[in-house]
Amino acid sequence: MRILVGFPGGSTPDMAARTLAEPLSKVLGQPVIVENKPGASGNIAADQVAKATDDHTLGVVINGNLTSAKMLYSRLPYDPAKDFTPISLLTTAPLVLVAPGQPALGQCVLAAARNGGNKWNYGSVGNGSVGHLGMELLKSTAGDIAAVHIPYQGNPQVITALLGGQIQMALVPPGIALPQVKAGKLKAIGLTSGRSALATEIPPLADADVRNFNLEVWTALVGPATLSKSAKARLNQEVSKIIRDNDTRQKLFNQGWQAVGTSPEGLVSRIRNETAIMGGIIAMRGIKIE
Repeated sequence: MRILVGFPGGSTPDMAARTLAEPLSKVLGQPVIVENKPGASGNIAADQVAKATDDHTLGVVINGNLTSAKMLYSRLPYDPAKDFTPISLLTTAPLVLVAPGQPALGQCVLAAARNGGNKWNYGSVGNGSVGHLGMELLKSTAGDIAAVHIPYQGNPQVITALLGGQIQMALVPPGIALPQVKAGKLKAIGLTSGRSALATEIPPLADADVRNFNLEVWTALVGPATLSKSAKARLNQEVSKIIRDNDTRQKLFNQGWQAVGTSPEGLVSRIRNETAIMGGIIAMRGIKIE
């Protein structure tokens, strides 16, 4: 069995896939190999999964592949709604809004962002990324923030830009943010979800008067649309057991993930809800990637 991942080895989706692969191989009694097919924000690997015609090709994908990709890419080679068999939501994590320095309160940063107009910049790991769309959603939710988006190749470059003063804000994963926050180099304004065990010391953005804002990054296990019903049921059953295992949950936690595990219907519901949210912000801002 192959699990395709659209990101390089060592990336957080890759680590989640490899954490799943070993115990899955044991319960299925066959090799489970993780293959990295990086490129196009994970869409290259997602497309290969979508076009598979067997019960032995799966994919660990991220939010965007199943929610915003169709709205962002005019030539997306697969249909997220039709070309996949949902199996399980695997992991979730909030993002952290960070800014340079140590302002006394998160509200001060948001107030400064409003006053800064388009002289303020924020960074993300690329156009259409969760960090990009999340910041655009935050700008509309927090009110009158006009900060300009600057895309980077990855989160390390975003952090470097923050520390160097090239950008004033960013939404980054807790595992990336916390070392800089603990060192006093960055200020954590708040989490894009409620309280999280992944970053117990960081409050939600609601504490900085940002209401009705909830956003997470996540990974999911999917197969091609042709995946048999028996394979879908077996995989969901075994993955649910694996995700409930304490050792697996701890490994994922150490990687910066909260282990979840859902029914296929639970994953479909998550996709539907987030597609509506991201679709609204993409349409409002006119965001497209060619």
